[in-house]
Amino acid sequence: MRIFNRTHIPWFLLVVLATIAATWIYIGNFFPGRLPPGLSLPPALVQKVSQHRSIGGTPVGLIFGSVAFAIFIFGGLLSLRKRVVLWRIGSVQSWLRAHIWLTLLTIPLVLLHSGFRLGAPMTTLLMALYGVVMVSGIYGLILQHQVPLIMKERLPNETVYEQIPHVRSQLALAAERMCDSFKANAALPVARPVEPSNEPDLAVTDPESEAALIAFLEDQVMPYLRTRRGHRFKLGNTSYSNDTFRFVKLRVANAYHRQVEEIESWCDQRRMLDLETRLHYWLHSWLFVHVPFSFLLLLLTAWHAFVTLFYY
Repeated sequence: MRIFNRTHIPWFLLVVLATIAATWIYIGNFFPGRLPPGLSLPPALVQKVSQHRSIGGTPVGLIFGSVAFAIFIFGGLLSLRKRVVLWRIGSVQSWLRAHIWLTLLTIPLVLLHSGFRLGAPMTTLLMALYGVVMVSGIYGLILQHQVPLIMKERLPNETVYEQIPHVRSQLALAAERMCDSFKANAALPVARPVEPSNEPDLAVTDPESEAALIAFLEDQVMPYLRTRRGHRFKLGNTSYSNDTFRFVKLRVANAYHRQVEEIESWCDQRRMLDLETRLHYWLHSWLFVHVPFSFLLLLLTAWHAFVTLFYY
């Protein structure tokens, strides 16, 4: 989702104003002497004297924590909203915007709820989980903003991600068929050499050129096109590939340059598929950290609230 557009402005203003209001209430209740003259809290916003030893257990602290917990619950419902497409409770894009900005609002709320202290081991664990969730979420937001731009710039012909394995297999099959055709020519009883010419003449064959192409296909091209991880092969490097295909053209007759260029186009397409696969992986892999840690944070926060309310 692109975050730099007008639809996010109201949410940004809401977060800023809510943060200012929460900070004002926090200072006015716990450090009233630090408020400038004329900015003191109205009596309705001043909590009753609490004997609780931590800010989080006071009425104001509990309000901050409860609002943050409610936002956690709302954030967890986003995955359900994505799956239930027929829900008429706002669009998925609206939920995403609310998820992003309300989750950012939990940063000041959590800090104010904790009084800027880690506290007991349970609270420290919660803060560590919260940090992982927030960092992974912000990291994912950056990726979702940048990766589509990179894909648009570097992938002029993007392939449907689910079709990538099929396309890779078709490229490997095309290379195998070309190699088999050259081997079939080599098995013929007579092979006429190619006369020196600048124009391709596919009616004749050159055993030496075809032998060089067979060796090149079997040693480098087909292993590269068949593998699942093309970046481990030298042809996965653009500079190496360009130099290699220039050298191959020098080794074969002019009549075979078209085949060399076709092989090169297969390798170029394979590199684009590998790049798209990597970008797709980075675009979604952060969810494997963010989602489980988010639900773990939600469960432990519920337990933390239960213990705080009923045992302290």
